[in-house]
Amino acid sequence: MQLTPARRLIALCTLALGGFGIGTTEFATMGILPLAATELVPGFDADPAAGIARAGWLITAYALGVVVGAPLVSVWAARMSQRTLVLLLVAAFAVANLASGLMPTFELTIAARFVAALPHGAYFGVASLLAARIMGPGRQGAGVALALSGLTIANVIGVPLGTWLGQTAGWRWTYAAVAAIFLATLVLAWLFLPSQPGDPSRSARRELAAFRSPRLWLMIAVGCIGFGGFFAVYSYAAETVTRVAGLPEAAIAWLLATVGIGMTIGNAIGGWSSDRSIRRTILVAFPVLIGSLALFGLLGWHPVAMFALAFLIGGAGSVLTPAIQARIMGIAGDAELLGAAANHAAFNVGNALGAALGGAVIAAGLGYLAPAWIGVALASTGFGLALWSLAVERGPDTATHHVVATVLGPTTAGIEVVDR
Repeated sequence: MQLTPARRLIALCTLALGGFGIGTTEFATMGILPLAATELVPGFDADPAAGIARAGWLITAYALGVVVGAPLVSVWAARMSQRTLVLLLVAAFAVANLASGLMPTFELTIAARFVAALPHGAYFGVASLLAARIMGPGRQGAGVALALSGLTIANVIGVPLGTWLGQTAGWRWTYAAVAAIFLATLVLAWLFLPSQPGDPSRSARRELAAFRSPRLWLMIAVGCIGFGGFFAVYSYAAETVTRVAGLPEAAIAWLLATVGIGMTIGNAIGGWSSDRSIRRTILVAFPVLIGSLALFGLLGWHPVAMFALAFLIGGAGSVLTPAIQARIMGIAGDAELLGAAANHAAFNVGNALGAALGGAVIAAGLGYLAPAWIGVALASTGFGLALWSLAVERGPDTATHHVVATVLGPTTAGIEVVDR
């Protein structure tokens, strides 16, 4: 179909707005975790450390929902129109996030967070593919970057604002605000996303065939374990600010914004670097992440060091994201939607793993900086797996090759952009 430049821009910004909502709902939970724990976890006042560790399951449940939903939804929607899939996923996000703010008990809130995460991986997969097709040949990378930019921008704007809203109006309002973001995305998607027929030639078997590759599982393991290092620290950032550094509650939003700025800059650097060498990007970024986590474990009690190291941890983790995603998508081959979603599933296994293990060492009485050393162990293991992957496969070494050849395929001409 034909798109004017104005409609093309609005369509891409709509996809980015959905990513902004996802980033906010996923990461703002870290900022409002103490508030939710105080209300939902029985006996919190008697043992705050154990209460915070238990409340960490709100983070873990969301991450597990992404892991379960990414392959299931991708396989189920293999033949579906991409526009229809976006509409269904965004509607599901709106309902589930509203439910997250309404559930009366801890257990039901955990269930709502799990359900809210089911569309996560498939949304980013289909948003990447649809954005690439909207932009057309020669500008695919820019389209994908714009569609996914909402996730990193959320960590600069949405997460701090969501944290502030939770602190001033109550943590439930954070999820209500996210539901409103998705409602706005749904309306814009209905009005401006281009219609495009599904692909009847695709099938669940064809999508799942990608998982026969040991190389794919190895790279998924890199994401699952390596990203856990970042989340071991990020999941309990609110407690580090107040209980370790001794700063006021208002400083939590500033720390989350600092991490978000690091993530935004790191994502831009990672995209640029991966276009030139995926291997070099991985070999540099992982050691920076590991070193930053170790220093955080040693110096996180000092406010200046805490902010500086949080910036580096967020930046180094985000530099890795484009490189790892490019390798996973390239290995997935024809299973384009599943491959695009798999990296987000791996990312959230790391989320669940980091949050669970970080909570465990806090509950064991080792202190709120102990998760940093869990992070060092996880990131080091992920780096070792990455070195193994790089050693056994010396294929194309740029993200551009993978994105253009794998994500776009022969269907990029399906949407024509008209200058009007």
